[in-house]
Amino acid sequence: MSEPLVSARDSGWRFLPLTVVLLVLDQLSKAWITGRLALHESITLLPVLDIVRAHNTGAAWSFLANAGGWQRWFFTLLAVAVSGGILYWLRKLDGRRMVLQSLGLSLVLAGALGNVIDRVRLGYVVDFVGVHWKDAWFPAFNVADSGITIGVGFLLLDALLDSRRKKAAA
Repeated sequence: MSEPLVSARDSGWRFLPLTVVLLVLDQLSKAWITGRLALHESITLLPVLDIVRAHNTGAAWSFLANAGGWQRWFFTLLAVAVSGGILYWLRKLDGRRMVLQSLGLSLVLAGALGNVIDRVRLGYVVDFVGVHWKDAWFPAFNVADSGITIGVGFLLLDALLDSRRKKAAA
């Protein structure tokens, strides 16, 4: 017997305003960067943190960035499919009880859509946060990437806590 569907208001969709806010922040920050910095131009904020305009035609850490162009549409379609799956998953979740999972999925959704907008509009993703230690640089990232990372962190924490609850109940 399947569980009854929770109302849309009580489902994980209740966290979609967070998705919209993060998506708007992502697009506004990218517009600000592209309006003020030339490609590869940077501003040092801290000894370990720069704002640097970068364009990523690949995926995370520029994976497949030089693959010839097909990767743009592959990653776009993949992100759209994942986003659709997340929306379906959020609709089935009880957002009142499954807060961490709903938050995590909402943040991942915002990040995926933020980068999809860039890929469709520009053909690349605008990255601008440059973290480094001396001459060792972590790949540049953006607000959307941060949403994905924090969202995955919430999902992992939720899985860990759920595992502990199940062990305690057994």
